[in-house]
Amino acid sequence: MHRRERKRLLRDILKGVSRSFYLTLRVLPGPLREPIGLAYLLARAADTLADTPVVPPNRRLQYLQCFKTYIASPGAAGGCDEIQFALRNRLANRDEARLLESLPQLFTLFAAQPAADRERMRQVVTTLTDGMVFDLNTFPAEESGAIKALQREDELDRYTYLVAGCVGQFWTEMSMVHVAALKHWDQDALVEKGVRFGKALQLTNILRDLPRDLRIGRCYLPRQWLRQYDLSVAQLLEPNNSAHAKPLLEHGITLALQHFAAAEAYVLAIPRRCVRLRLAALWPLMIGLETLARLASSDHCLDADISIKVERRRVYAIMLRSALLVLSNTALRRWLVAARGAAHARRQSG
Repeated sequence: MHRRERKRLLRDILKGVSRSFYLTLRVLPGPLREPIGLAYLLARAADTLADTPVVPPNRRLQYLQCFKTYIASPGAAGGCDEIQFALRNRLANRDEARLLESLPQLFTLFAAQPAADRERMRQVVTTLTDGMVFDLNTFPAEESGAIKALQREDELDRYTYLVAGCVGQFWTEMSMVHVAALKHWDQDALVEKGVRFGKALQLTNILRDLPRDLRIGRCYLPRQWLRQYDLSVAQLLEPNNSAHAKPLLEHGITLALQHFAAAEAYVLAIPRRCVRLRLAALWPLMIGLETLARLASSDHCLDADISIKVERRRVYAIMLRSALLVLSNTALRRWLVAARGAAHARRQSG
């Protein structure tokens, strides 16, 4: 594939569908940018198929199964014409439409990757797609008005692995292959920390998006937790019950912080000379911790009209501070401990 086409896919298309990940990709070491960026775009395309409300859930499941077939045999990707035709003119988001229009080029680039990299990419994209299939098989159709909750914490843990923890595993394995300074890493130990890193970020998203997910029929917080705090799914739909639901939210924040402790160890295990790799891991970690702190101090955790997020200017401030501290383990450790402590303190004061 011509260099210009690679640049279009890994810069223009990716920037359109995720500005935040685009920044992370740009700071990664050169050898990691193409395989990680391409894996992200393929997963993002599958996510677009899974979340398109203009297509019935059973048809979306068919598209995802086809997508998994194409990932297993990229030479068969000519069959994605049906998906493109069915969806690209029905998507309100033009960037997502452009992504689906680029599927043949994405599969061509995927097929051109070294065999070992391609297999790791296949594994992570397939696992992420399994997470999307889980969503469609588990929860009712958006238009039904029904709501379903997961039953047990182990279901939540499995789900966070499927949709995020597997990315931590993939990221770690790819880094160890392509960054010589990591050859002495204990792969099993760092993969476990990487998986927990991904789970921490996904659990943060679940807690932040709870009121909006409820309104499309999905409650990822398990009934096991709801019973513990004397709550029902119906009560979670009422913004006025935010105070009553606060202990439930705190339970989730505590679990997320436990995962983030492993994520902190992951970042500090990256050699200081691997500045780009450290920054790429540090940014989502700090943004995740700050999001948790804001959730912990919010009095409106069930209000779908109130968005809890880290503003773009604050993201840039985190990036700047990261660049100043990235070479010092001592300074980084203090910053990380303080950020995690902020979520603890706000949770306790709330």
